[in-house]
Amino acid sequence: MKFMRIAFVLVVAVAWCGPASLSVFGDEGALDTAQPKGVTPEEIIQRFSAKEKEFKTALDQYGYRQTVKVQTPDDGGEYQQVFDVAFDDQGHRVKNVVFAPQDTLRLIGMTQQDIDDIENRLPFVLTSDEINEYSILYVGQQQEDELHCYVFDIAPKQIEGKKRYFQGRIWVDDKDFQIVKTFGKSVPDIRKKKDNENLFPKFTTYREQVSDGPYWFPVYTRADDTLHFSSGEVKIREIVKYTNYKKFGSNSKITYDGKEVQKDQGKAAAAPQQPQK
Repeated sequence: MKFMRIAFVLVVAVAWCGPASLSVFGDEGALDTAQPKGVTPEEIIQRFSAKEKEFKTALDQYGYRQTVKVQTPDDGGEYQQVFDVAFDDQGHRVKNVVFAPQDTLRLIGMTQQDIDDIENRLPFVLTSDEINEYSILYVGQQQEDELHCYVFDIAPKQIEGKKRYFQGRIWVDDKDFQIVKTFGKSVPDIRKKKDNENLFPKFTTYREQVSDGPYWFPVYTRADDTLHFSSGEVKIREIVKYTNYKKFGSNSKITYDGKEVQKDQGKAAAAPQQPQK
């Protein structure tokens, strides 16, 4: 988010906070730091990153609605957008904005990096093609509602060019070996000058299983944070919802553990209760 002055000067920042400083993880059970039984942390990483690659392929075959709301509580500013991700008659993904009232944010402003993060990094996916870009540390096991999860802290090994990364904590279901929750932030923050800062809030994203398959899809993201600009602090709240997942009607196939997934083969979703807006 960019800080807004009376002259509407763009702002941006590069402070980053490591996983150890990301202290608010939600309503989980106690963290058990014991090593997993019957499997090593390295094997868990290999298994969930392979499943994430399958999931990413599956997600690319779904349309959905994304509802975004960003608020600054101190002054009542608000940004909203509702858009559908769908497919045209050639099978290409398209974004159709269906609701976009006037932006009333005054303390901050939405940047292109913010929009890109909302569309691509809040629903964080870590595939086997990307794990070499990250340092991944096993920190224990934890109960998430009805799910027993392996917990990992992750951070980019290095920042390359203008590429953006996720840094924080992930929870991996011990049955499906899929990411079911993430907590962290997009990095790096960007600081070019004192008055040119772009800061990004910490967020939590929850996943659920959709009705026609075994994959855990992002359904809800919440951020409630304070951005520390050099010119002052700004409280921010952000809610992103993902609904109406629909598989594109093509002849393509989705595989899971090497087998084709049939419709209605998924199991019931088990996700945490969504916080109230």
